[in-house]
Amino acid sequence: MGFYRDHIEPALVDFACGLKPVRRERAAIAPLARGRVLEVGFGSGRNAPYYDRSAITRLFALEPSEAMRRKAARRIADLPFPVEWLDLPGEEIPLDDASVDTVLVTYTLCTIPDVARALAGMRRVLKPGGRLAFLEHGRAPDPGVARWQDRLNGVWGRLAGGCNLNRDPVALIERAGFRIERADRHYARGAPRFAGYMSAGLAVPR
Repeated sequence: MGFYRDHIEPALVDFACGLKPVRRERAAIAPLARGRVLEVGFGSGRNAPYYDRSAITRLFALEPSEAMRRKAARRIADLPFPVEWLDLPGEEIPLDDASVDTVLVTYTLCTIPDVARALAGMRRVLKPGGRLAFLEHGRAPDPGVARWQDRLNGVWGRLAGGCNLNRDPVALIERAGFRIERADRHYARGAPRFAGYMSAGLAVPR
């Protein structure tokens, strides 16, 4: 799995994360990042074109995959604020308590093995008044779609870097001690329904 993990999987994930339905979703959530920003699961930098560049003072880009960091390099080259790479998984956020204004997480909670621990870390590093901006796909409300998500989940995860189709991101965020301020839940236009049920919004620590 080394060659697949290091070369094929990053290319497939980058391609999927850049499809038009996904870009449309990113364009609505990434501009909400403000101040000192931690993006968890930075990937290949697909959110970078949608940042409000005048609103961010520093970006911490947490991404454990060297292949994805290489892909991201050209997308962040012209950002007007400092970018600091954090070469660690989502469960290990090496920042001080109450040190960032925004945590941005997009299409990442589906892949982190210990997602509860990762969300606890995100909550820990947010300043008072800070916000979690999230965009995730997950379990659909329609029973027929949800059954297909359960059937496909194992194979999908092996092909797509551990991605889970059937997690409920809003429930995970709430269980981690956040209060949902806004949540828009919908099927992304143009995406397959089994992978296209989106949850996008803002949450604050309780």
